[in-house]
Amino acid sequence: MTVHFHEEDLPEGVLAHGPVAVDTETMGLVTPRDRLCVVQISDGGGDEHLVRFRNNSPYDAPNLKAVLGDPSRVKIYHFARFDLAAIEHYLGVVAAPVFCTKIASKLTRTYTDRHGLKNLIHELLGEDISKQQQSSDWGAATLTEAQREYAASDVRFLHRLRDILIERLAREGRLEMAQAAFDFLPTRARLDIAGWADKDIFSHE
Repeated sequence: MTVHFHEEDLPEGVLAHGPVAVDTETMGLVTPRDRLCVVQISDGGGDEHLVRFRNNSPYDAPNLKAVLGDPSRVKIYHFARFDLAAIEHYLGVVAAPVFCTKIASKLTRTYTDRHGLKNLIHELLGEDISKQQQSSDWGAATLTEAQREYAASDVRFLHRLRDILIERLAREGRLEMAQAAFDFLPTRARLDIAGWADKDIFSHE
C-alpha cells in the first residue's frame, strides 16, 4: 500500500480499469470561494494517488479529467454532493456515474444517525481512521505526512464499503431508490453552485 503524490495532474495509466474512489480537499466549504486543493483517487488495488493543485492553478489536468469524466467508470464518494460540485466548478468535469456511501448508509443504516466515514469504516470494516487533519490548511506550500495520510484514508476503504452497502441496499429493497438518488447528484451539485444549496426546491414553500 503506497500513497503517491502528484503535482497538477495524474500520471497516465496508473489506475486499473473499473470503479475509482474519489475525494477532494478544499480551502473551505463554499465551493465558488474556497478553491480545490487536492483530488484523491484510488482504483481499490491498494495504492492511493493524491493530485495537488497550487494557488492560481489553471486546473489543466487532462489525465485526471479523462478518468473523472469517463462514463464507463463508477466514481465512489462519501458525500458525493460536495465533491461533485468542487470537481465540476474547478476542473469542468461531471465526475459521474456516482455511488455515494453516505447516501447508501442513510438508506440502509436506519438504526443510527451516525453516517460519517469514520463511523462507517469502524462499524462495517472494523478499522479506525483519524479525522484530525480534516480542517487543516490544504493550501499550504507543503502538505505534511499527516495530511497526506488523512487524504489517502478518505479513499482507501470506499471500494470495500461500496460492496457491503450494495448488499444491504439489495437486502432492504432499496437499490433502485439509491440509484435514482445517485443519478440526481450531479444536478444537486449544480443547484448548490447556482445558489440553491440551502433551499428545498421540492417543498411547498
